[in-house]
Amino acid sequence: MEIYCTRPRCHRPQNLFPDLDDQAILRTVQQKYCTACGMPLILVGRYLPTKLLGRGGFGAAFLARDRYTPGMRQCVVKQFQPSGNLSSTQLQLAQDLFEREAVVLEEIGHQNEQIPELYAFFQLPVPGMHAGVEDQFFYLVQEYIKGQNLEEELVQKGKFSEPEVLEVLQETLIILKFVHSKGIIHRDIKPSNIMRRYDGKIFLLDFGAVKQVTNTTPGKASTGIYSLGFAPPEQMSGGQVFPSTDLYALGVTIVMLLTGQQEVTQLFDVYNNQWIWRSQVTVSPRLANILEKMLLSAANQRFQSAQDVLDALAPTPSIPTTQINPHQSGAQSQPQPQKQSLTSTKRPFSLIEILSGAAFSGFEGGVIALALFSILKSSSITLAASAVILTIIIFAQTRRWIEKWDLLIIPAISFAVVFFIPLLHRDLTSTQIVIIPVAAGLVALAITALFRLIYKLLSILL
Repeated sequence: MEIYCTRPRCHRPQNLFPDLDDQAILRTVQQKYCTACGMPLILVGRYLPTKLLGRGGFGAAFLARDRYTPGMRQCVVKQFQPSGNLSSTQLQLAQDLFEREAVVLEEIGHQNEQIPELYAFFQLPVPGMHAGVEDQFFYLVQEYIKGQNLEEELVQKGKFSEPEVLEVLQETLIILKFVHSKGIIHRDIKPSNIMRRYDGKIFLLDFGAVKQVTNTTPGKASTGIYSLGFAPPEQMSGGQVFPSTDLYALGVTIVMLLTGQQEVTQLFDVYNNQWIWRSQVTVSPRLANILEKMLLSAANQRFQSAQDVLDALAPTPSIPTTQINPHQSGAQSQPQPQKQSLTSTKRPFSLIEILSGAAFSGFEGGVIALALFSILKSSSITLAASAVILTIIIFAQTRRWIEKWDLLIIPAISFAVVFFIPLLHRDLTSTQIVIIPVAAGLVALAITALFRLIYKLLSILL
């Protein structure tokens, strides 16, 4: 097993311990030390960092395993690592921000399933790399969200469609509505801090820059922690922050996703002091107007709450028709209830889902064709029947009736039925029974990947 050293300037942080591949030893060993710098590797005797996830201005994040849980649960270990030569005041501020994240996660992480839950927070004193010096490290351990953040999605797939950004916008607003109700301003909304788990659920990450406003004196300046390009004027100037401060940053995030622009500074005209994104996208006027209002410079001119934006996004109800009873003079007209159409928020298919679905359809089509040909002995009838069944299978995938583990379970069962029932594979060898469905799956996968590549190229060119 490999354990990653969390000492900031360790020159060889990867440490391989073959004996820890034995689960009994892994759960009982007292401690392991970095072979390069001597840093204790099993944090507080419990957490084993295995991979560096990333480094920021004030810390580093590691993927880790919790050996005190039955399944060796994965988690994220964040370490306080201020970079650069900070003054004592700046260092204390950075440490306060790190501790504040732990406090906020403890308060709200278990109340909202779309915010990572806090598992632990601790200080770890360890011998320094020089004799007689002791280092102090601070760690927090939180829930691991397996998926991609929106910055990674943007790099991978390019610009988002309007339905895709509407899903992100609405889900994030729902989270912000909860966060703001607790008197908390996130203050660092950006694509890298919004995570989409592999099942499609949106999460809000990184509460290290949060601002508690409930106990703040009105007009008191906030700390100058923000991400350039996403922070509105009141935050950049160190002034008081509001819920609309987060809404501004969320508006910038959505514009980035719509335009596919990975550098936020390319979307702002400094000379004219305005955002320049409308000409790069085609969206409905209502969404465009909502985003323009979220991006206004003056905090009091933006939407004042996440609920205000959600209300603006909600479909406008049709004007009710009225009926007048001709037999009753002066009778009051009664509005007739009408059904309201809802904005579609169906989760789009990811690239992994598209390719795995293609492989599943090809494999399953091959298995079905084998069985039908063995029974019918007619190529034309087999082809027609297989096409009908395959069409039904693909339709079921588009409706998400078949997804996730179904893509493995159904082929396994159908293949086993064909393989073990002689009637369904007459005149075929065992090798042919295996090769034909696998080849069909690979062909379907290759064709799907080729068409997707052609579509992406045409999208860019046109």
